[in-house]
Amino acid sequence: MSAGRTSEGAGCITWWGFSPARDLLHIGKSLDWETNVLLVGSGDPRHILKTIAGLQDKQSVHIWVIENNMEVVARQLLLLYLALIPQDSMGINEKTEVFLDVFGNSEIRSPAEEVLQRVASQLSLSVTETMTTHACLNTTLLKFKERDELDRIFKLWIQTRSSSPEHPAPIMSKAWDYRVRQHLGTRYDSKKGCFDWDLTMKLHEKGCRVINRQQYMRWREQGLAFEMREGVYQITNPSLLSSRVFSRKGDKVAIRGYWGDIVSSPYLSFGIETDDKSLFSVFFCLHCWNHFTAQDISFANLQGLFQSLSSRRGCPTTSQTYTDAEDDTAIRTVSIKDLMYPNGISVTFLPLDSFHKLPEKQKYSQFFNTIYFSASFVHQLGPMMRQIAAPDAVLVVELAKYILDLNKEQEAGFAKKVEDIALEAGFEPWHEGTSDDVHAVFVQQIK
Repeated sequence: MSAGRTSEGAGCITWWGFSPARDLLHIGKSLDWETNVLLVGSGDPRHILKTIAGLQDKQSVHIWVIENNMEVVARQLLLLYLALIPQDSMGINEKTEVFLDVFGNSEIRSPAEEVLQRVASQLSLSVTETMTTHACLNTTLLKFKERDELDRIFKLWIQTRSSSPEHPAPIMSKAWDYRVRQHLGTRYDSKKGCFDWDLTMKLHEKGCRVINRQQYMRWREQGLAFEMREGVYQITNPSLLSSRVFSRKGDKVAIRGYWGDIVSSPYLSFGIETDDKSLFSVFFCLHCWNHFTAQDISFANLQGLFQSLSSRRGCPTTSQTYTDAEDDTAIRTVSIKDLMYPNGISVTFLPLDSFHKLPEKQKYSQFFNTIYFSASFVHQLGPMMRQIAAPDAVLVVELAKYILDLNKEQEAGFAKKVEDIALEAGFEPWHEGTSDDVHAVFVQQIK
């Protein structure tokens, strides 16, 4: 079996992004009250949640999502569903814990698994019954075969719980260890030294000192990034499993396992930046240590995002106050119709192959005000961008700063390549704002 290309630390499927969440309506030029945003390959809903949280009362945004894998689409739907559960159905502490459990842990606690199972059942119904729709979980534009594939994935998540000896569920601990072994090769026996090097000489040097050594080492070794309580983390997180095709003696074999990031970490999405600067406070002894970790910051940031979402005009609110003890018993089945419907917010998932077909449709002519590309989708950029970009459109491209397999020269080369591709597509660097080595921002060239 050949696993050469899958041995890279970033993996071949993007479960979380390689950059912090951004409010895409406040990058570049000021936008209109009604805005269309296109996300290409973002991997997780961090930008969606951050953008929604930054909306003013009278603003509205329609976010269009394109991914290259239905398993990533399924997980985005799962995470958005969790974010939309109202506080009268689940306390905000428990909601945040379940979200982080599902988001960044290879194995999860029993309460998180219970929620995941119930949500998977509801999502299965939503993609097969077209009458069951939600403004933030709109899959109606997907092809029939893609919705069938989503249904298959959701049912697979449910079946993972009740696997039989004839059809055993993949054991995540073995799948994770396989990825680590393939990535490190002969360095596997000294893996803790490799983990520590990636943390101190790469992530910390890039400014991510809030990523705690003990937590990062646990994640690198076992895939557990967020441990909020003294719970038992031993139930496979099915939303992080996917199939990967290998060559074996000339035949193609699909193997189900963990094929995502095992180096950069899920802390990047919500845990290394925050508006609350008190969370970056430090204390001094022989070394400088942070009072709060990336896990603490992720928790605080998500709580703030969920609170903003629940207070959005049109969402139901509750005066009930939950304690931590009450949170565990507050879980109940929440159907699509019970989810929050925040005014002025829509999220629509487009078919996997739709990006190069958008210019062919009159509806999308000069349509998108903001277009976001992940680092792994840069090759999709081209001159046809001008046909779908509004006259004042802003192009945001994720750079390779936090893809740790690249050295400084490769990182700089990637940034230069992004600029060259953007220029060829008719966009020029936006120089009016502050520089950012995480995302490159472009505006349309003046003819």
